[in-house]
Amino acid sequence: MRFLFSNHVLDTDRRELRRGSEQIGVEPQVFDLLVYLVQNRDRVVSKDDMIASVWGGRIVSDSTLTSRINAARKAIGDSGEEQRLIRTVARKGVRFVGDLLDAAEKAGSVSAEAARPALPDRPAIAVLPFVNMSGDAEQDYFSEGISEDIITALSKLRWFLVIARNSSFTYKGKAVHLAQIGDELGVNYVLEGSVRKDEGRVRITAQLNNVATGSHIWAERYDRNLSDVFAVQDEITEAIVAAIEPQIYAAENFRAQRKPPDSLDAWDLVMRALAHYWRVTRQDNVVAQALLEKATSIDPNYGQALGVLANSYMFSAHMGWADLATAAPVAERAAHAAIRSDSEDAWAHLALGHVYLMARRFDDSLAEYETALRLNPNFAMAQAYYGLCLSYNSRWQEADEAARRAIRLSPRDPLRAIYCGIVSYARFVGRDYAEAIKLAREAVRQRADFVGGHRVLTAAAAMAGQTDVAKAALLDLKRAQPNVSLAWIATNIPIRHAAEREHYVEAFRKAGLG
Repeated sequence: MRFLFSNHVLDTDRRELRRGSEQIGVEPQVFDLLVYLVQNRDRVVSKDDMIASVWGGRIVSDSTLTSRINAARKAIGDSGEEQRLIRTVARKGVRFVGDLLDAAEKAGSVSAEAARPALPDRPAIAVLPFVNMSGDAEQDYFSEGISEDIITALSKLRWFLVIARNSSFTYKGKAVHLAQIGDELGVNYVLEGSVRKDEGRVRITAQLNNVATGSHIWAERYDRNLSDVFAVQDEITEAIVAAIEPQIYAAENFRAQRKPPDSLDAWDLVMRALAHYWRVTRQDNVVAQALLEKATSIDPNYGQALGVLANSYMFSAHMGWADLATAAPVAERAAHAAIRSDSEDAWAHLALGHVYLMARRFDDSLAEYETALRLNPNFAMAQAYYGLCLSYNSRWQEADEAARRAIRLSPRDPLRAIYCGIVSYARFVGRDYAEAIKLAREAVRQRADFVGGHRVLTAAAAMAGQTDVAKAALLDLKRAQPNVSLAWIATNIPIRHAAEREHYVEAFRKAGLG
């Protein structure tokens, strides 16, 4: 059956569920829940009913269920405070109480304009099937496989709405204008590309387009040997997803900057906050926190804003810009709130991992970072901080590998200096002072005010006997972090083993730090 509500046509035919989710701008799972509530609107449905019917009986946490119910409300213009359409019945469950019109009876009452999918409150992207340029139709599987893998990988980024394959692949072989695709699918961005295979080589091109302006945001070409088809497919997918994520953030920030300050919504504020957060300065971090606080005041359950806010507070403490005792409780509350809002958001688990690391709950910290990477294996920042945590646990080889993977994932990342600094510290823990010095210098070359780079350069040069280099690096460190001292290093750098902690402190003592 088909029903009309909030200017949307809701099709409860199971074959149309995925397309329906795209039309109202929600995740398929949230749409499934909404349809289930509508189909059973004559009664209160319990938590067990919803889990059995929507999640197939899988284990679902209360926080996840609550976040999905809130998302379903938001999709149809309702809220947890108003409960005009989806009402919670204490100790029993929830019930859909809104009025519905049978769309079959009201055919023609909804204009074509109203029936079009509206742009959601977060970026939406469609990945078109990559064009097979090889001249061999049997090679379609490879080009389509690239597209499908990108859709799957992008879907792990909770920040974006990703159009399902069955909808975006309807444009295969058609010359369609970007504006039409944006209008029909309700998307802001379109990724398209081509694949050409020839004599053991493959060339893959990809291009990210802004639908509103028709402009190209990003484009790249990848040339690879085809010794292992599936390995190449995985590598290219990973590279494309890691590359376009920050490009979308940058485009969204540019859009937000052009809006009047009094018209900014929570998403706009988070995009502005990220732009400051990635500048890695004390003042920018303060500005980012203010923007994020405003975003959470607009939407107290905005998981992404809460996750970035928690990360910002812990980062400021780790850099020595804020007092750990003051920052940690605020960050922990925000991180837990982010997870309650969306337990599958990698940013939330990254934040909690950082909280646990600074609290020296090392095993819990590693577990949270690993959860973040399980939810989004292409999350470069999580890879890097996982490497930092491994370093503080004396597992420097694994740390080196994790941080270098972050650099490979996102070679143009605004936080690349930090990633270099983490690799540098891993090499310091491994007593490879020459490599640590080289990488630390690269980190401060990229960001002259990066405190972490100056720390490792000071320590590694001192242990390598390069006294002049160590003293010069220490002066730079003191300019970047005036409150640094041996006591601060011993207290605020969360090194698990006493011998390693003393090794780090001794390095600064040799450099002349008091």
